[in-house]
Amino acid sequence: MKRSLEQRLQEGPVICGEGYLFELERRGYVQAGSFVPEVALDYPEALKQTYRDYMLAGSDVVLAFTYNGHREKMRIIGKEDLLEPLNRQAIQLAKEVAKEHPVEEALVAGNISNTNLFDSDDEEGKETIRAMFAEMVTWSKEEGVDFVNGETFYYYEEAKIALEEIQKQGLPAVITLGLMSEGILRDGYTVQEACRLLEDQGALVVGMNCFRGPATMQPYIEKIRTSVNGYVGALPVPYRTTEEHPTLFNLPDGGCSCTLPTETTFPTSLDPLYCNRYELAEWAKKAKGIGVNYFGLCCGASPSMLREVAETVGRTAVNSVYSPNMEKHFLFGSDESLKANNTAYRTKA
Repeated sequence: MKRSLEQRLQEGPVICGEGYLFELERRGYVQAGSFVPEVALDYPEALKQTYRDYMLAGSDVVLAFTYNGHREKMRIIGKEDLLEPLNRQAIQLAKEVAKEHPVEEALVAGNISNTNLFDSDDEEGKETIRAMFAEMVTWSKEEGVDFVNGETFYYYEEAKIALEEIQKQGLPAVITLGLMSEGILRDGYTVQEACRLLEDQGALVVGMNCFRGPATMQPYIEKIRTSVNGYVGALPVPYRTTEEHPTLFNLPDGGCSCTLPTETTFPTSLDPLYCNRYELAEWAKKAKGIGVNYFGLCCGASPSMLREVAETVGRTAVNSVYSPNMEKHFLFGSDESLKANNTAYRTKA
């Protein structure tokens, strides 16, 4: 019998693989710009393989790829009629993959996210957003998810609406916030204040995801950890954000030798700005040290990056058997059978 999310959190760190949006764009199945998860219907096997890759790299959760799969995004691309089939299919595929886990069946999470419609002064718009969340969470409930992940909210009040709709269906909620460069949510709340309120209102896990890399997310995670009593989640993007450029939206690349077709490196020219896996491991060690419970990486993350985070916080992934081991490498290895004329050449190669 598989353990619930809460049971797993009680027993140690939980890993959640996010980042499908950029990964599937990189693999050729998502359009950069609109970023709508049509792959669930168009190429289900590609989505299943992506789910599988993250699960085997250490994710305890197969997160249904319905990020941006809400009514407003589907309306913009003229495919609102595919909204429900897309949502149900993404969850059904996630459930199929979760059962493949060779040790313990993975958890399956429904997913709702920022709508980009929220306006603090628009009461009618808030009801539209509530209805959008309600239908997606209802489909999640009917398809039998274990919990719902509400993510990347940059307004506290939108996150609160999401939490309320999840609770109406009797499902556990993970709620994570996206913090833009001003360092405050767009309706004036600090992230630690918003997380405390969301915890008080019943969220099982609260924290942050996306927008910020480890260096610029971690200080806020520390504030959240001291402000709440329960479980804290941290899922940064794997990019070298800085105090001057704290989010991935405006990261400069001084080494770029071409003229970019986009105004910024986001979203299709971020490649040179990655953290390496060891930087991510250092972050995960710090995050675990302050009491983070729910770990992951967001947009831009690869399975190997996620595996590094999982191993750093004490987990062994199914695919840890493929973790780096340079012992047999012809230049950098230490195996006695390697040719000395090659290993001696390592600094000249």
